[in-house]
Amino acid sequence: MSDQAETGGPDLASGIAQSDLQEGGMIAGHVGDQSVLLARHEGKLYALDAKCTHYGAPLADGAIIDCTLRCPWHHARFDLSTGAAVGAPALQALSCWKVEISGDKMFVRERVQPPEAPRRTENVPTSVVIVGGGAAGEAAAEMLRHEGYGGPVTILSDDSAPPCDRPNLSKDYLAGTAQADWIPLRDADFYREHEIELRLKTQVTAIEPAASQLRLADGSTLGYGALLLATGAEPVRLKLPGADLPHIHYLRTQADCEAIIAGIEAGAKRAVVVGASFIGLEVAAALRQRDIETHVVAPDARPLERVMGPELGDFIRALHESKGVVFHLQQSVTGFEADAVVLQSGERLACDIVVVGVGVRARTALAEAAGLDVDHGVMVNEYLQTSVANIYAAGDIARWPDPYSGERMRVEHWAVAQRQGQAAARNMLGAKQAFTQAPFFWSQHYDAAINYVGHAAHWDRIETDGDASKYDFSARYIDAGRTAALATIYRDIESLKEEAAMEAQAGR
Repeated sequence: MSDQAETGGPDLASGIAQSDLQEGGMIAGHVGDQSVLLARHEGKLYALDAKCTHYGAPLADGAIIDCTLRCPWHHARFDLSTGAAVGAPALQALSCWKVEISGDKMFVRERVQPPEAPRRTENVPTSVVIVGGGAAGEAAAEMLRHEGYGGPVTILSDDSAPPCDRPNLSKDYLAGTAQADWIPLRDADFYREHEIELRLKTQVTAIEPAASQLRLADGSTLGYGALLLATGAEPVRLKLPGADLPHIHYLRTQADCEAIIAGIEAGAKRAVVVGASFIGLEVAAALRQRDIETHVVAPDARPLERVMGPELGDFIRALHESKGVVFHLQQSVTGFEADAVVLQSGERLACDIVVVGVGVRARTALAEAAGLDVDHGVMVNEYLQTSVANIYAAGDIARWPDPYSGERMRVEHWAVAQRQGQAAARNMLGAKQAFTQAPFFWSQHYDAAINYVGHAAHWDRIETDGDASKYDFSARYIDAGRTAALATIYRDIESLKEEAAMEAQAGR
């Protein structure tokens, strides 16, 4: 197979006519066997790797907004000039390429070495400690190094596994279609090369703000110049008869996922998922992909109706039912047995394995015990600072002032946690940049991908367009005359543009 057949598009090393690329346009081509994107923005030419470093999405299908190249699938952001990954969920930069002009043609032939970030030594913390090895903590540590911070960076995680691609745990990895080596966000060499100390199975028992130090479960203490709290959330656990049986599972960590997979590989054929949340339904989809008989129990009349509304709720239910999922809605679980789940109606659902997904609870106990301002989350200002100046919070625990809605907000989205970790890291180094990014998450159900930007805790009406069953659909959640959120199915540009519009409004 030729290089062009593998990569597609024109051979940029052989050149293309300047007239082929209009202002604001992008062309995906190749240089040898490397996919390269050529773009023109505000009169300048840029060439970068053509695939997102997150999941390999074709960036030519995305958008250029405010000198950033944005991924169509999961809204990662890259600096057009440097290729730097400036907005999660991508963490790895794109390579930049040199553009040459000769006559009426443009040529791309060689990579350009990116400049190293200048070493920051003035007006920066003496050290940074991050409590939590999830999305926010990992992204913060990487951003500190990307921004040139040279002081000690330590991540304290009570998990036994390194920071992992948590969204994949309920999707492809659980379904058996993702390899194990895809799951860690970084390998051990990365942490060593970037001088990030990752301490696993390390529990913090107390924060002592006056002394700027932490107390650890082993009796030791650790001082910090700046502290990031990124303790995340933990699953709400059911207190019902039989809830401690070994085949009852929750899904938060890689170890949780491995335990579910082990149960399947041990011969489980029938599963009950308790809860029709996003994670519950993604688990149901993954189990069906493994040909496990799957029942979903939830008290709702429609799955996800409280978040997505009735039309998308009906679509999601129909999609899952078409794949063989059996719903037991407007039902609750009263107990678990060794081979069954007992419903309020008295019905017994025979099963070999149970996965419970009925929500999570923010882990704010450390912050509260330390005297930080806590109210349905750790209260932070626009710079993600807590009530103590050198302590920041990000991710599932942070409750921040959202400038778009005008309300305080706390959401449990992977990309939001990563972006807040990045923002907190920059602000620790004196950036003083308010966090104004619109909340974003994605959910995968078989071959249907739903993107959601904004946050609609309530709405006056929902404006829909297209046909969800044909995977061409949008739902706009209107609250007091403004778009509070937008959900789309394979309308990537519409989703990216709405995200940008929300952020432009928030920045005014």
